[in-house]
Amino acid sequence: MTALGRHLTIRETADLMGVSEPYVRRLCKTGRLEAVRLGDRVLMVSVRSVKTFKRQPRGRPRKKAPKGK
Repeated sequence: MTALGRHLTIRETADLMGVSEPYVRRLCKTGRLEAVRLGDRVLMVSVRSVKTFKRQPRGRPRKKAPKGK
């Protein structure tokens, strides 16, 4: 964890979540992860928002459940 204690860098967040850095940036931009900007270039992600982040299911939802065997 960084010296700030309650914030992570984009790289640390990506490693912790097991995703790419561009994906973390996109999550921050859309507001799904809480982040603060330090200066012009540095973006720090809240540890709390990473811990409470829930992935959304991919694809479209099923219209009906599959039949059993």
